[in-house]
Amino acid sequence: MVKYLASTQVEPGLKAMKHILVVEDDDVSIAEDGPAALTLFADASHPVDLVILDLMLPGMSGYAVCDTLRQQGHDVPILMLSARTLVEDRVRGYDVGADQYLQKPFELEELLSMTRNLLTRRTWQGQRGAAKDIGPVYQFGRAVVNFDTFSVTSNGVPLRLTHTEMKLLRYFAENEGSVVTRAQLLEHVWGLSHMPTTRTVDNFILNLRKYFEIDPAKPVHFLSVRGTGYRFLANGDGGSTA
Repeated sequence: MVKYLASTQVEPGLKAMKHILVVEDDDVSIAEDGPAALTLFADASHPVDLVILDLMLPGMSGYAVCDTLRQQGHDVPILMLSARTLVEDRVRGYDVGADQYLQKPFELEELLSMTRNLLTRRTWQGQRGAAKDIGPVYQFGRAVVNFDTFSVTSNGVPLRLTHTEMKLLRYFAENEGSVVTRAQLLEHVWGLSHMPTTRTVDNFILNLRKYFEIDPAKPVHFLSVRGTGYRFLANGDGGSTA
């Protein structure tokens, strides 16, 4: 089932609201502003499988809506739409928890492909379950992570991780000890099945090392595997093979 939480608000510079017709044989819900979207989302009798979220919303930005949903612990896939072209805008979208960011104008086929990808990945995750049953609270090294409440401490110091950082950390915990490639991480954490060479994964690994390693330059938990990807070790044994 697909449910769309969208807005008819147009980008700055256009004077009028636009009338959008959605033709869909699944259950579709429309919210015209951020608070209405959150209210609709809170209706437990109609669970939402996917959020397609416009960035420019009246009264409450798409960033704020996305961040609120993530702070409430919802892991529903979120596809953010915007005419903004700056890299900083896409980064901010991912930082507040968007799974995908699609820039306007776009082709309908591209939107449908991303929608299918996000829904398929969610279904696959539900059927697959965790590679390891790590439970809601996970401990490794000096860290304690609660994946339900998004609370994280390292050596007793509270940390605030982005939604994507939490997803990445959970994927490592579920696959502890296994070598995972960058392509696997891009697919299962970011939902990107076709991606050119990118430093995205490497940059996020650097963040995790800053949070959790005693010496980020000599990691014992988040290890590089030369020419392949990474391996996470909860007990901190071993060394980097980079």
